[in-house]
Amino acid sequence: MSTVIYPSPIFGPVHSRRLGVSLGINLLPADGKVCSFDCIYCECGLNDERRPKAKMPTREDVRTALEARLQQMAAEGPRPDVLTFAGNGEPTIHPQFPEIIEDTRALRDRYCPEARISVLSNATQILRPAVHDALLRVDNNILKLDTTDAAFINAVDRPCGHYDVETIVEAMCRFNGHAIIQTMFLTGTDANGTDVDNTSERFVTPWLQTLERIQPERVMIYTIDRETPVRTLRKATPEVLDAIADQVRALGLECSVAY
Repeated sequence: MSTVIYPSPIFGPVHSRRLGVSLGINLLPADGKVCSFDCIYCECGLNDERRPKAKMPTREDVRTALEARLQQMAAEGPRPDVLTFAGNGEPTIHPQFPEIIEDTRALRDRYCPEARISVLSNATQILRPAVHDALLRVDNNILKLDTTDAAFINAVDRPCGHYDVETIVEAMCRFNGHAIIQTMFLTGTDANGTDVDNTSERFVTPWLQTLERIQPERVMIYTIDRETPVRTLRKATPEVLDAIADQVRALGLECSVAY
């Protein structure tokens, strides 16, 4: 399997399809994956196949490594467009996530004040007040919502604990527009041969209705870009993605597409 495991706590910069020159901040161990979802399309592989032995980096580990890298980038370039919390799983499960966000804001303001802070999250932790409040403090609060269909979520996103999509959507609404909704559209089948295409009207229409409720500042739709652990998944076509994006824009919402 040629899925990706990222260094920790800092990696890159890399060129993000959606965010530009992105310096990655990985709050998970460098030797495996820790996530509250187990998505069958995850570029980091499946949870059981990527169990780490190392510990999560501490708040001080992250602060020290981030400051050193930002000093180097300020001196040598390129300057980052964005500092992105991503990596080997779900960043908001780190026990010191709120404190790390405050450290990152301070370092950003010191070394690259023009850069934005982004968090790529599956939204499973946004019911926790400290996580909710920390995400209000970042520039790009990017929350996953692949569908509102519970069966699809259980088959594709595969939550590792209790997950009720309506409760999560209500929590997304409480950001009062300070959220970017990110959705993966794909086709094909899961490992059991079950269809997992979420590009049809059956899935798209209720998803659009939910976007109207959330009123995010932006919507990001994308499809598979790298090798997936379940090999029977397929990319959504550019034509399909463009048609979905047009429906989002018809709601008066900004929408970007990554093919």
